[in-house]
Amino acid sequence: MNPFDDENHEKKKNPHDPFRGDDDIFRDIFNDNRIKDIFNDDKVMDDIKKMAEEMMKMFTNAQPGKPIVHGYKIEFGPDGKPQIADFGNRSVRSPEGVPSISDEIEPLTDIIEGENDVAITVEIPGVEREDIDLIASEDTLEIKVDSPKRKYHKRIDLPCNVKTKSTKATYKNGILDIVLDKKEKKKDYGGFKVSIE
Repeated sequence: MNPFDDENHEKKKNPHDPFRGDDDIFRDIFNDNRIKDIFNDDKVMDDIKKMAEEMMKMFTNAQPGKPIVHGYKIEFGPDGKPQIADFGNRSVRSPEGVPSISDEIEPLTDIIEGENDVAITVEIPGVEREDIDLIASEDTLEIKVDSPKRKYHKRIDLPCNVKTKSTKATYKNGILDIVLDKKEKKKDYGGFKVSIE
C-alpha cells in the first residue's frame, strides 16, 4: 500500500499520521511523479512514513518554549537506492513510561571513506570547542557535548578499522571535521596453507 495515494489518505485514523489530512503537505509532495520515481521502493516509502509519524508524535509531546530539532538526510548509495537517516532530538520514555523529548540532539553527520582515510563532518552549532568530547576507537567514533546551552550525542560505526592515534579534528563555525587514517590491510597472497593432521 502506498501511503501517498489520494484514495488512501482519508482512511487513516492515527492522530500522529501526517498523511491523513486534506491539506497534507507530505501527500502532495509524494504524489509528485518525480518523487515517486526516486522512491519507488515500498520499504523506503514505509520508512519515510514511520519517520514522519515519529516526528508528529514528538511534536505532540513538545514542551512550550523548548525548541525541537528534527530532520532527514537522504543519500543515494552505490546501488542507486536512497538511504534515509534522521537527526535531531529523539523521542524517549521516562522510567514510568511517559513519552518526552530528549535534551540531547543527534547531529547531522556526513562520512566519506577515502582510499587512505575516513573523513567525518558533524554539525554541532552553538557550543565551544572545549565543550566537545571526542572518543575514537578502532571501529567507532563518539561525539558528546554537554554544555549549559546545548547537548549533542552521536556514536558512529566507522566503515573500516582506523588508527585511533592518527585522529585529527578541527572545529570552526559549528562544524566539527574529523579525519582518521585507515588501518593498513594485511596483504592476502592467495590464502594460507593449512596442514591436515
